[in-house]
Amino acid sequence: MAGLLKKKKRQEAEIPTASMADIAFLLLIFFLVTTTIDVDTGIGMTLPPKLEEDQEPPPVRERNMLKILVNAQGQVLIEDQVASIQQIREEVKKHITNNGADPNYAESPQKAVVSIKTDCETSYNTYIQVLDEVWMAYFELWDAEARKLGYPNYNAYRATLGPDDENQIREIIPAQISVAEPDC
Repeated sequence: MAGLLKKKKRQEAEIPTASMADIAFLLLIFFLVTTTIDVDTGIGMTLPPKLEEDQEPPPVRERNMLKILVNAQGQVLIEDQVASIQQIREEVKKHITNNGADPNYAESPQKAVVSIKTDCETSYNTYIQVLDEVWMAYFELWDAEARKLGYPNYNAYRATLGPDDENQIREIIPAQISVAEPDC
């Protein structure tokens, strides 16, 4: 009887790992397919149409152009005067809203042009800060114009425009920004 009561050696429990590689592969494929990758799109700007070869660029009176230069060291010059990035917004607003009062600034908002020129060695961050200040000057002027028309701000005004409606504020104060080729 002793032979019958002998304990059988118990097999140890194992976790089947044969399909583990398949599961890992499927998870990898799932995450590759569902993940979105951000692609840098650059700075979105609407460029004017290209001129014909025999066509001259439209003349711009010196008075109507506000020149902003950013050198390789990141220094900002507004009309050849050293300035800070924070001063750009107020200078641009003065230039656009001058309406012929000061001979150093534009004759009217429709004729005002802001020219930005950089050096090849200018840091991208500095260039973006300068461009942002110029755009913020325009947005502040558009906000003020929208408030004159009875809207809380420019975005509220734009929300009321249909796809075929003309933006009257942008006709009164058009954004005319010239980004010149960098000096190399």
